Amino acid sequence: MQISQLARAYRYDGIDLPVPPHLAGDRDALRAYHATLYPAILNAEMIDAGVTGGAHVTEYRRAVGTKG
Repeated sequence: MQISQLARAYRYDGIDLPVPPHLAGDRDALRAYHATLYPAILNAEMIDAGVTGGAHVTEYRRAVGTKG
């Protein structure tokens, strides 16, 4: 049996976002960091997109709805 480490990757609108090492373990802090780049991430849903290319991918998907 072989154990391999998976890196975490975060994606928004098809763009891979940076993951600073000091924030890698804190999802809430990482979300706040990514929201400085793309403010819509604050209201986005986090979706587990599975494993791709040796990385566990989490996608931010914008909430779609009507205002009013």
